Amino acid sequence: MNITRITEEFSVSAQIGPDDIKSLAETGYKTIICNRPDGEEVAQHDVELIQQTATRYGIDVVYIPVVHSTISADEVRQFSVAWDTCGKPVLAYCRSGLRSTTLWALMQVADGATVESVVSKATGAGYDFSQFSKQFASIIAEYNPKIMNSKSAETSYDVLIVGAGAAGISVASSLLSRNKKLRMALIDPAHTHYYQPGFTMIGGGIFTPEQVQRPMASLIPDGVTWISSAVTAFEPDQNAVVLDDGTRINYQRLIVCPGIKLNWDGIEGLAQTLGRNGVTSNYRADLAPYTWKLISNMVSGKAVFTQPPMPIKCAGAPQKALYLAGDHWYRNGLTDSVETHFFNAGAVLFGVKDYVPALQSYIDKYKTKVHYTHKLVKVDGERKRAWFETTDAEGITSMVETDFDMLHVCPPQTAPDFIRSSPLADAAGWIDVDPATLQHKRYPNIWALGDATNTSNAKTAAAVRVQAPVVAANIISDIAGQAQLCQYNGYGSCPLTVERGKIVLAEFIYGGKVKPTLPVWMLDGTKPTSMAWHMKKSMLPALYWHGMLKGHELMVKPVVG
Repeated sequence: MNITRITEEFSVSAQIGPDDIKSLAETGYKTIICNRPDGEEVAQHDVELIQQTATRYGIDVVYIPVVHSTISADEVRQFSVAWDTCGKPVLAYCRSGLRSTTLWALMQVADGATVESVVSKATGAGYDFSQFSKQFASIIAEYNPKIMNSKSAETSYDVLIVGAGAAGISVASSLLSRNKKLRMALIDPAHTHYYQPGFTMIGGGIFTPEQVQRPMASLIPDGVTWISSAVTAFEPDQNAVVLDDGTRINYQRLIVCPGIKLNWDGIEGLAQTLGRNGVTSNYRADLAPYTWKLISNMVSGKAVFTQPPMPIKCAGAPQKALYLAGDHWYRNGLTDSVETHFFNAGAVLFGVKDYVPALQSYIDKYKTKVHYTHKLVKVDGERKRAWFETTDAEGITSMVETDFDMLHVCPPQTAPDFIRSSPLADAAGWIDVDPATLQHKRYPNIWALGDATNTSNAKTAAAVRVQAPVVAANIISDIAGQAQLCQYNGYGSCPLTVERGKIVLAEFIYGGKVKPTLPVWMLDGTKPTSMAWHMKKSMLPALYWHGMLKGHELMVKPVVG
């Protein structure tokens, strides 16, 4: 069996047989996609036999048979649906691997990748894609006309936005609601947009992966160009950014919101064992289902949950995983047989003291042993061992080793590399902005919002929801030659899912000051409530998809400071 790796998540091969499945499982493949119709050759193994063997090794099999010369847009959509919902990494196979590579390439183009980039990857893997554009022109042309590659995009915009996550799309929509004539572009290579607050709900068995994702093309606002590329450098003195193919895009004003980097390699051995050996993380959508599988199948043993040093996005997420797991074991009478530990690199349970009593009551309820100032530094998944660095009151650092049956990891986090190495960064690597106006401190035609800034607020989607209108209003004022009067107060929110059906709704602003949205008589966020659970489960996802990303600023109209 000769496997050709196209990306970290996708590989292809020629026809496989049942004897190959064990090796694929040991390599870590989660899904096999068969693109070869049964019966093409006499000696060919039918997909049913492949599926029977793969099931024994925990590998899913998807059957999408195609003929290369007649691949249709519908078959590309079938492949895309399978891709969005299956476990990664994926091995797809046909007679030679060409059909599988072609389907993958067409899916990438449909989701916004440039034809040049996918042809380059396929050619680099050894496949002849010289006729790709010509042979599949009708399928390529069928997809979203908003998608532009860097060569066909304009070279200058009134407003250029780096990052099409929650911050980028929200601020673009908020700007359009104020001035529809702005020439704007969003730069982002991602093909799928995720509702990240839903990841912990997947890990708790409440949401499915399909509920938290949408094709990126479907969310780009009308009137905004999507440049499906990655930014590699900033040239603020020339009012330009540099893309991964060397193209320079100029701007009058720039908004930078690329999100945060999850540094999986910052913990020795972690990347090699994620998704197996009982090691998981709700910080990745594809791993969150594995979290729930581990929780729901565990009837005894030792469960370890970790939290790294700040800053991290959604500082409550490591605890949410702990509480939803503890709730499941509590409801099933397993609290005494499942030993639960929380290793926290910080010195307190939660940074805003008003919410600690309620959270501590659940720590006690689930009989969790908390270890403060313990930072995860190494994992050995095969041996089920983890090592933590801790420093005592005298400043002496030592290493603590523990075993585990289940390990939920929150990785250390930093600003993205291309931000840290840029002139936009402060000494710590974060985008250097005024904490109120969110305007860059050294470059007045640049603003930033979201997780990559050096503001002291919690890095949450709720913070972005308040920041986006502030940035939009201030840019409109700047265009008009007026003072920027709208200010961000540091609002952040963390709905802590302490049990299935109840949430402690932490809301606060700069300085750790509690700042509830609703009156206390209606919803007391310092106590667990079913109303907050209903908001988290049913109201907030709808508000995100249909309100925040559309520029509707319900209850977050910017305030003049």
